Amino acid sequence: MPMHLETQADVDRAVALLVEQDPRLADVLAVAGPPPLRRRPHGFAGLASIVTSQQLSTASAGAIWARLTAHFVPFDPARVRRARAATLGRLGLSAAKIRTLKAIAAAIADGLDLDALADLPADDAHRTLTAVHGIGPWTADIYLLFCLGHADAWPAGDLAVQEAMRLAFKLKARPTAKDAIVIAEAWRPWRGVAACLMWSYYRAVKRREAAPLQVAPAAPKAARTGTRNA
Repeated sequence: MPMHLETQADVDRAVALLVEQDPRLADVLAVAGPPPLRRRPHGFAGLASIVTSQQLSTASAGAIWARLTAHFVPFDPARVRRARAATLGRLGLSAAKIRTLKAIAAAIADGLDLDALADLPADDAHRTLTAVHGIGPWTADIYLLFCLGHADAWPAGDLAVQEAMRLAFKLKARPTAKDAIVIAEAWRPWRGVAACLMWSYYRAVKRREAAPLQVAPAAPKAARTGTRNA
């Protein structure tokens, strides 16, 4: 039975087990701190929200999602499946996203149970989702991890995760998705927890790199020739 991340205590316990399993991650945890629990709505609305937000700014995605959920009350697959493409387009969806949402709605009508994927092994659940037109590997794994709390979902194609791995393990180049899959084999059944840890590490390291330089105290007025960066 797959492990699930339902509470912060689940995350903390899983991180401890993951670090015990791969002691290299102790240094990553020391920099990153404990990753927070992150959950999103599940089911059709949760998956549709992920699809809607792809390749958009947070503000743009939020505006489109607000229009969609205001137009379709309730927001369910049957309503979206029946909607005209022109209507969905006026609400802000691209043609590709319209096709994807309609494909998801059709798959649900044909028997796809999005919630039941939580009880499948991560790889099987991943294959089930990516068999639906328009759902790529990243979308599938983000749904499994954040909407269903699947502790072993592994978003190998996520650029921030890949960059965090490069930095954490001092790799010469950012690993590809295939490389990341191989590296993460050592983290089963906690690959999703490792992803959360890598995201936290990425944010921590980037905050350090982006920290402003301190400004040296100003010289006495008579001798001042300008400030300088320390």
